[in-house]
Amino acid sequence: MTFATTVLTLYPDMFPGPLGASIAGRALNDGKWILDTVQIRDFATDKHRTVDDTPAGGGAGMVLKPDILAAACDSVGYDRPMLAMTPRGAPLTQDRVRALAAGPGVSILCGRFEGFDERLFDARAIEQVSIGDYVLSGGEMGALVLLDACIRLLPGVMGAPSSGVEESFESGLLEYPQFTRPVEWEGRMIPQVLRSGDHARIAAWRKQQAETDTRLRRPDLWERHEGARVQSPSGARQQKDEDP
Repeated sequence: MTFATTVLTLYPDMFPGPLGASIAGRALNDGKWILDTVQIRDFATDKHRTVDDTPAGGGAGMVLKPDILAAACDSVGYDRPMLAMTPRGAPLTQDRVRALAAGPGVSILCGRFEGFDERLFDARAIEQVSIGDYVLSGGEMGALVLLDACIRLLPGVMGAPSSGVEESFESGLLEYPQFTRPVEWEGRMIPQVLRSGDHARIAAWRKQQAETDTRLRRPDLWERHEGARVQSPSGARQQKDEDP
C-alpha cells in the first residue's frame, strides 16, 4: 500500500523540498509514497483571495479564517489522519510517528501568521501537532519534519530492516554513542569494548551508555522510561524497593 500524503499550504512550492532528495526522494520516485499539495488560497471566495483576518479582541498579526480552512480540508477528506502543525499541539513522538507510518497516509494543514481560528478544531476532526517548543514562520517546516520521520519507517525505504530499531526514542532512550574508523583520532580511541568482538559485552555497554546519556541529557525521557519499567503486566505500579 502506498503511503499517501497531502499538504494544505499557502506555499506549495516548498514541497517536496528536501524530501525530494536522499532516501525520501528515492522512495518518492519508487512510488513508496506519493505527495499532493493543496493551495489554501484557492478556497477564498473574494476577489482578493483573502485567507486571514484580524484577531478577535485585538492584538498583533492575522488569523487564518475557519471557513476557508474548513473548505480546504473538506476537499481532501478525512479518510486518513488530518494533522495541523501548530505550537499549541501535542508534542510529536516516535510512537505517534510509528502509528502514522503504519497507516494509509496523512494530510497536513500548515498554519501561518498568528495561527488558526480555534473553531476549526471544534468543527472538524483535526489533530493538532507540535514538533517542539519553539516558533517557526509557518507549519511547512514542521510538515517536512513529520513526513520525513514517517517516510523512513515505510517498508523498503531504509536499506536494512534493522536500521531503525536501535535508534533514539525507539526504546524510550537516547541512542548509545557511535564510533567508526580510524581507531585513533587526535589521541582519542574507540572504546576497547567495541573492538573486543564480544557481542554480549558490547550489548551491555551500549545499554549502559544509552541509560546514562538519557538520564543526564533528557531527564524527562528517563523519568518516563523508569515509570514504564516499574509497571506490572496488569498496569498497576510496583514499588521499586521492597518493604523491610
